[in-house]
Amino acid sequence: MAKPVLYSYWRSSCSWRVRIALNLKEIPYDIKAVSLIKGGGEQHCNEYREVNPMEQVPSLVIDGHTFVESLSIMHYLEETRPQRPLMPQDCYKRAKVREICEVISSGIQPLQNLIVLIYVGEEKKKEWAQHWIMRGFRAVEKLLSSCAGKYCVGDEITLADCCLVPQVFNARRFHVDLRPFPIILRIDRELENHPAFRAAHPSAQPDCPPEVAK
Repeated sequence: MAKPVLYSYWRSSCSWRVRIALNLKEIPYDIKAVSLIKGGGEQHCNEYREVNPMEQVPSLVIDGHTFVESLSIMHYLEETRPQRPLMPQDCYKRAKVREICEVISSGIQPLQNLIVLIYVGEEKKKEWAQHWIMRGFRAVEKLLSSCAGKYCVGDEITLADCCLVPQVFNARRFHVDLRPFPIILRIDRELENHPAFRAAHPSAQPDCPPEVAK
């Protein structure tokens, strides 16, 4: 069977989530880099529009199918490859994982996505991103206060952790003051040296600019 192909951009937090999930499940895959800035964005070319009609990353070609949207991709991986699970068995914990994933993927990330920041404009984009990340992280911190263990939900790594770590990176990129979010910071520190997370980090990607790569 052909190796899965992930259409990814090195700094895309949505691509990053999927890279983490693939790594945690030990699924070998190839990366096809899609630059979101070169020539106005390769995601807008006709060829890529055939892969992903939303003209966004990530997209994953796997099992003879093409999937778009990071959460749907991760749930497909979880359902078709249940080994090394990233969802708890307990129904309450599963709901908490979905809750945190949704707050990040629907309530924070889209509001500071590249396409939105371009529309907001250079002058206001930092303030805009900081506002929405702070607002979302206040909610995430509150949710984590009742469900976090070593990680976001209990003591096992879940899809919630796959979503949280890239969003913390984005927060730092926009110089968000993270001191009000001690649980978020603790979980991020816990995971920063995990091999699956390190391998998925933007600086480890084949399309990361040399001046950024470690």
